[in-house]
Amino acid sequence: MSRGGWVLAGIASGLVAITVAAGALAWKPALPPVPPPAAAGFDRATVLRGQTLVHLGNCSTCHTAPGGRGFAGGKALRTPFGTIFASNITPDPETGIGRWSSEAFTRAMRDGVSRDGSLLYPAFPYDHFTHTSDSDLDALYAFFMTRPPVRTQIPDNRLAWPFGYRPLLVAWNLLYLKKDAINEADRGRYLAEGLAHCGACHTPRDRWGAEMSDRAYDGAWTEGWYAPALNARSPAVQPWTADELFEYLRTGRGAMHAAAAGPMSEVTRELASAAEADVRALAGYFAGLMADAPAAKGDLARRDNESLADRTHPEGGILFAGACAACHDAGAPMMQQGRPPLAWGTPLHEDTPHDTLQVIIQGLGASASGVGPSMPAFGNDFTDRQLAEVAAYLRTRYTDLPPWQNLEQAVSDVRKAGGR
Repeated sequence: MSRGGWVLAGIASGLVAITVAAGALAWKPALPPVPPPAAAGFDRATVLRGQTLVHLGNCSTCHTAPGGRGFAGGKALRTPFGTIFASNITPDPETGIGRWSSEAFTRAMRDGVSRDGSLLYPAFPYDHFTHTSDSDLDALYAFFMTRPPVRTQIPDNRLAWPFGYRPLLVAWNLLYLKKDAINEADRGRYLAEGLAHCGACHTPRDRWGAEMSDRAYDGAWTEGWYAPALNARSPAVQPWTADELFEYLRTGRGAMHAAAAGPMSEVTRELASAAEADVRALAGYFAGLMADAPAAKGDLARRDNESLADRTHPEGGILFAGACAACHDAGAPMMQQGRPPLAWGTPLHEDTPHDTLQVIIQGLGASASGVGPSMPAFGNDFTDRQLAEVAAYLRTRYTDLPPWQNLEQAVSDVRKAGGR
């Protein structure tokens, strides 16, 4: 054999050895199936506590398909690596977790390993749930095992090669799965880092889909929306106090901040049913992280550069007067009810126009409290150029920040991401 042949043979042998080693590390034993436990066998108080924890974890949002039964899975979760379909977590014995023991459930939550031994994709945030206490996991298990079982066929994941090869997740877990305990006494941090998994949306990720721990809560993209920073980099115009955050998390609206929109609106709908003490703990934790943000040191001045905006973006001004002013101008009924002025909304002060455009294009549904604010969608009423003009007008009128660039391209991006 030539020297080149020996080199290729050595490389091939090395790859085989690596593959075998990865397979050995990836292998996890299947845990035996158990008879579906009877719902009556679970303590009612434990089930009720599990219910409040499920709202904190926002489990229904990911594990319920549009128009589907609760927790029956099938929702498409789009990732940079392809589409993953959420699993059925009802106690159906064939297609759900009905034959999972408490041990199997705990292993999945903490290690990302299914009952059959296969590795779970971190679209399921087990890297956060690994911090959840035994008692909280027991309560979650009790809740799910007392739900109505739903038989459903989950579509196969559609992942780009080679990401459909689950043993590769061994390397991901070795690099990123940190199992350090978090003191439950620090309830806000315990929930934020664990079950509520706030960093899943608000922390940027690296090329392998892992949260960048050195940039915790620095803000990140999720589902076509920008989830703003929740630390000293917060772009909020008004300071986030613990009480203001509690109201926002509980109702989806705040007296001095914009209404919850996009994925965050789903979070606030769930938190409306979570335990009040836990929501207050989350609010206190993040208010502390944002205590040094610019808004905490500023004043409460309202910006309204109406004349400048009318001169520089006359078409946007006309469109605003026709479609927006009835609700958002001074003296409008909504403003007289104490709604925050547009100048206080975070989206207009972000570096990117995408959140502002998302709200204009998709509108806002009713808040968690069920009493507004709501807003109609204008995606089908305005052209891309008109939407760009409205956004440019708003940025100029209600902030002193530089104008956004390439707005029509941003409109196109938002439409492709799910806007109309």
